[in-house]
Amino acid sequence: MSLPIFQVDTFTSQLFGGNPAAVILMETFPDDGLLHRIAAENNVPETAFLVPDNGNYRLRWFTPTVEVPLCGHATLASAAVVMERLQPGRTTVTFDSASGPLTVKRLGERYVMNFPVRVPRSIPVPEGLAEALGIEPVETLDDGFNYIAVLREMAAVRSLAPDMTAIARLDRPGVVVTAQGDQRWDCVSRYFAPTKGIPEDPVTGGAHCGLAPYWSTRLGKRELRAFQASPRGGELTCRLVGDRVELEGACVFYLEGRIAVPVGL
Repeated sequence: MSLPIFQVDTFTSQLFGGNPAAVILMETFPDDGLLHRIAAENNVPETAFLVPDNGNYRLRWFTPTVEVPLCGHATLASAAVVMERLQPGRTTVTFDSASGPLTVKRLGERYVMNFPVRVPRSIPVPEGLAEALGIEPVETLDDGFNYIAVLREMAAVRSLAPDMTAIARLDRPGVVVTAQGDQRWDCVSRYFAPTKGIPEDPVTGGAHCGLAPYWSTRLGKRELRAFQASPRGGELTCRLVGDRVELEGACVFYLEGRIAVPVGL
């Protein structure tokens, strides 16, 4: 049996930039073992699996090694697949996910996602974090999913070369590092998640669910221009709307085809 697959570069308007995601359309979800194997075979930061459901879609996300409860860039890719390939002309879609209903709207050449806010709380520097990063944060936060290490300047975020083995030993699945930006960006960040099979994620929507409220408070802004300073690089706009955050970005199609899967899916 074969299934449609799309690969999309997200949070970028340039091919080979941003964060790549695979999107696979299915009639129903098979056993988790097969989903894990497909995601591992794709070997991109996230594979999104879509199943049609009463006019919208059920959505699950897998890294090459684990299923995750929320993924921004693969949701963005899924929305582009729905509105540009599966149902051209459609301008909104709601995905049923482990993080609840996630609505995405098309805005010209860009997409606006509506996600739950992750409110970060200030904490003492966790044991081993500074050593893993190779730098002492000026502030450390916990957004309920990841540690957030605030650095003194943007250059320190860009030049960081953390010890991934030490990052993997921490008691959170990922570490966000961030600093205030320059005239072009309100904030910059990077995200490291070796225990998820992603040593460095190129652009991370979920991380900005925690970064947006932090920098909004720090800078006194409800709308932020954010840049994730990974080697691929990516940009997004973040807006706080009550207890939700809007993440806006563009994407580019890279690949469209079909994959072979075992008969009896």
